[in-house]
Amino acid sequence: MRHSAAHVMAAAVCKLYPDVKLDIGPSTEDGFYYDFDMAHRLSPEDFPAIDAAIKALIKAGLPFERREVTRDEAAALLAGQPYKLERLADIPAGEAVTLYTCGGFTDLCRGPHVATTAEIGAVKLMAVAGSYYRGDENNPMLQRLYGMADVSQEALDAALTRIEEAKRRDHRKLGKELELFSICEEVGPGLAHWHPKGARIRVAIEDFWRREHFRAGYEMVFSPHVGRAKLWETSGHLGFYRESMFPCMNVTEGEGSHAAVEQYFVKPMNCPFHIQIYKTRRYSYRDLPLRWAELGTVYRYEKEGVRHGLLRVRGFTQDDAHIFCTPEQIEDEVRATVTFALRILRRFGFTDITAYLSTRPEKAVGLPERWEQATRSLESALKAEAIAYQVDEGGGAFYGPKIDLKIKDALGRPWQLGTIQFDFNLPERFNLSYIGEDGKEHQPYMVHRALLGSLERFFGILIEHYAGAFPVWLAPEQVRVLPITAGQLEYARGIERRLREEDVRVTVDADNEKLGAKIRKAQLEKVPYMLVVGGRDAEAGVVSVRSRADGDQGAMTLEAFMEQVKAALTE
Repeated sequence: MRHSAAHVMAAAVCKLYPDVKLDIGPSTEDGFYYDFDMAHRLSPEDFPAIDAAIKALIKAGLPFERREVTRDEAAALLAGQPYKLERLADIPAGEAVTLYTCGGFTDLCRGPHVATTAEIGAVKLMAVAGSYYRGDENNPMLQRLYGMADVSQEALDAALTRIEEAKRRDHRKLGKELELFSICEEVGPGLAHWHPKGARIRVAIEDFWRREHFRAGYEMVFSPHVGRAKLWETSGHLGFYRESMFPCMNVTEGEGSHAAVEQYFVKPMNCPFHIQIYKTRRYSYRDLPLRWAELGTVYRYEKEGVRHGLLRVRGFTQDDAHIFCTPEQIEDEVRATVTFALRILRRFGFTDITAYLSTRPEKAVGLPERWEQATRSLESALKAEAIAYQVDEGGGAFYGPKIDLKIKDALGRPWQLGTIQFDFNLPERFNLSYIGEDGKEHQPYMVHRALLGSLERFFGILIEHYAGAFPVWLAPEQVRVLPITAGQLEYARGIERRLREEDVRVTVDADNEKLGAKIRKAQLEKVPYMLVVGGRDAEAGVVSVRSRADGDQGAMTLEAFMEQVKAALTE
C-alpha cells in the first residue's frame, strides 16, 4: 500500500509541476518517499495542492497495470528521465523489466502494488528534504518528498500521534533542555561533549557495566587511540574500511639519516589492539577462555546526511569485548554471553528483546565445520533463553556468523543494540594460536561482543525511552533539597552532606525563589525526589518528601527517606 502511495504522490507532483525528473519511490516502515529533480523548490506551502491531487487520484480508484517489456521498449518509454534510465541499466541481464501504469503515470518498478488506488487508505505529506542521488555527495542533490499512509484515517492519526510523541522525546531536544550533552561546530560535527549531568549518567552506566563484567569473569584492558598503518593493513581495515576511517597522520619517526615518515590512523575499532595484547605471550588451553572488555573510544568518518545527534557520531565509545577460547568451550561461552547480554539490557528497562541470527554467506573464510559449530552454538543459546529470533540465511559477514539483539523502546520502535559476532578472519590474519592438550598449536575461536553498541548511541536511546525522566539509579540528580526560606539553608546543607555520604546524587536549590517555583523547576528537570524543608521540618529533624512519580508523600525522617531511595535504586 505504501509503495503504491509513493507512485500516486509522484503522479500528483508530475501533474502539478513541469519537467519533473524521477528517481525512486520506495516504502518505509510508516510511510514512503519519492526523489525528484525539478526546478520548483518544494516546500510545506505546496503540500495542500499535492495532497488534493493525491486524494483525487485515490478517489478515482485507478487500476495499477503491470507490463513486462524489453529493455529497448523501457528505454523508449523512459526517454527524458535520466535517473530512471540509469536505474534501468542496473537491472541484471536476464531479469524481467516491468513497468506499472496508474492513470497517465508510468514508472519503472518491480512492484507489487495494490489493485487500485482506492485501496491505498489515508495519506499525509510530512516533509521535504535534500538527498544526493544514490547517496553520493558528488551527485546532484534531489528533493525527497516524504509521506505517510495507513489503512484508515484512524490508524494514520494514531501513527501521527506516535510521531509527535517521538518529537517530544527527541534526544537532541531533551539533551539541550536538560543540559546533558552538546555537539559544537567549533570543535567539529559528530563529536559529542558530555555535560556534567550527562556525565553523571555515563559514569553510572560505566560503573554498572564494569561491575557486572568483573562479576561475569571479564578482565578490563585499555588500548591506544592510534596505530600504525601496518596494523590496519594486517587487520584488513585499510583494504575494506578505509572510506570510513579518518585520513592518516604522517609522523616522522627517528632522527637524522634514520628518520622516516610513518603513517598513523586513529582507530575505527578496538579489536586489533586486543589481539596485540593476546600476542604478547603464549597461551595454553588451560589459560582459556580469555574474556577482555574495554570501553574504548573509536573514530569513524561519518559523512553529512548520515550523522544524527548521538545516534550516529564520529567519535564514540564502544562497550567492546573479545573472547578467546577453545572449540570445546565455545558453546558454554556463547550461552553465557547471551544470558549476560539479556541481563544487562533488562536492567536498563528493555524487556521486549528479539534476535536475528545471520549464517554463512556464499563467500566466506574459515573451515565449514567451524561455521557449523559456531552457528549451532548461537542458535542453541537463543533457544535456551527462549528468545524469539529470525534466521537470515546467508546474511552473515564473510568472517563469521552472528547474533544481533534488538530491543523495542517505550514507543515500540526497534533498535539494534547487542551483537555477538564470530571472527574466523582476524585470528588467521594475525596468526593467533594456543597450545592444546596435545602439545600442538591450535587457532583459538575469537568472538567480538558488544552489549550497548556505543555509549553515545545508547544514551540517545535511553533519553528517548525515558523521555528524560530516568529511573532513580540512572538519574543525574536523584534528590533536590528545597529550603523554603534562607533560614533553612543550613539545615538543607546538612541533609545534602549526609546524603552524599551515602553516595546519593543530591543538590540544594538555594535560589531566592518561592517554593512553588522551585518545585516546578525540579519537575521540569525531571528530578526523582524533592525534599522540602521549612522551619517546622528543621525543628523536628524531618523532611517533607515529594516524588516525581507519586507527588506529596508527607514528612519523614531522613533515615526513612534513605530506605525509600535504596529500594528505588533496585527498581
